Amino acid sequence: MERKIFLKQGITALGMAFVAPLAKSCSKSDAADTGSGTCTATPPETEGPFPTKNASELVRSNITGDRTGVAFTIKISVTDLSNSCAALANVIVDIWHCDKEGNYSEYGGSSMQSTNYQSATWLRGRQTTDSNGLVTFTSIFPGWYNGRATHIHAHIYSTTGKSLLVTQIAFPEGDNSAVVLVNAASGYRGMNGYTYNANDNVFSDGYAAELSSISGSLSEGFTLTHTIAVKA
Repeated sequence: MERKIFLKQGITALGMAFVAPLAKSCSKSDAADTGSGTCTATPPETEGPFPTKNASELVRSNITGDRTGVAFTIKISVTDLSNSCAALANVIVDIWHCDKEGNYSEYGGSSMQSTNYQSATWLRGRQTTDSNGLVTFTSIFPGWYNGRATHIHAHIYSTTGKSLLVTQIAFPEGDNSAVVLVNAASGYRGMNGYTYNANDNVFSDGYAAELSSISGSLSEGFTLTHTIAVKA
């Protein structure tokens, strides 16, 4: 069974075991009137199939662990839809993504992921937003796996532990994009068989509000910046 069975619609009984409740207030067409423009809600997405099991134990900014790959900095800003998209301080941000070969820690030894990494926790972490609503993680550039474009999972919680949003972060594509350049690097899978955002199981119904910005180079590493808007 491939990971692409985890569709946003028609989730199978297997997938239900891994999918957290989605933020009720957000959809891909939701927007809040800020008075001086429109503030678009970040859409909810599925949490599975490989969500972090004990996120509270993984409070750290460097999530690299023993994984090797192209250096990558992840900068996520969280804003409040209920307050004209002002910076949202002191909310919890969990992220997780696959390694350069497309594998996840905490899982494996199954038909969904043959390589067993159940005892590892790399490429997973939790941070709390600062006064500017920002969290920063140090990692490696993610790889990809069949049926999915390159992506990062994110789960936002209030200070009381209430789930505010489960979403995913998309990557820019095209000639000379970081995705193309990185996949030419040693150990990455290349672009043969790659699933682009437009055909991705999660992003194919629209990903404009989930698309990040990426700057940098192979030699110096890349930096992702992205804003997630939630109703606090």
